[in-house]
Amino acid sequence: MVKNLFSLYFKLAFFMALMVTISNYLVQYPVNYFGLSEVLTYGAFSYPVTFLITDLANRSYGKQVARKIVYLGFFLGIALTLFFSTNFEDLISIRIAIGSGTAFLFAQLIDVQVFDKLREKIWFVAPFISSLFGSFFDTLIFFFIAFFKTGVPWITLALGDFSVKMLIALIMLIPFRLLLKRIKVNANKSYKTT
Repeated sequence: MVKNLFSLYFKLAFFMALMVTISNYLVQYPVNYFGLSEVLTYGAFSYPVTFLITDLANRSYGKQVARKIVYLGFFLGIALTLFFSTNFEDLISIRIAIGSGTAFLFAQLIDVQVFDKLREKIWFVAPFISSLFGSFFDTLIFFFIAFFKTGVPWITLALGDFSVKMLIALIMLIPFRLLLKRIKVNANKSYKTT
């Protein structure tokens, strides 16, 4: 059982770190269609998946496991971001890495706590409300640290980013419901084999 849970921790944390790294890379590129370049970056589309991972872990295994996955995902995400998507000659790239790590840790821990408080509500309430709170703080902290006083229109980018995160949080309810059943079945198998 311990081996199976460790494997699950690592898989979820690695996938979370991968999504953070991809998002940190994509946030550097505005969406240049439909006049959205001042309002939206591509990172807004990938980052909400991290809340899905946290919420699945929280619902299936509880907030202690979810926190461990957040911490492991944080350290892996920092390492991957520094290695793959940080240009150390560019101050904004460094600020993106610092902002991402700070915002990620704060927002994910808020998500875990809010989800835990709402876990007894109707199945979709906890993942949506916790993602709303987590996304709000993540967006505010990240864009402020990464782009404040850089000439980048960080407020409009933050508003666009948060709007897309809320839309994706709604869409993520579908895989949340589907994946939750699969994770619970795998968890029950792990517990029964020990």
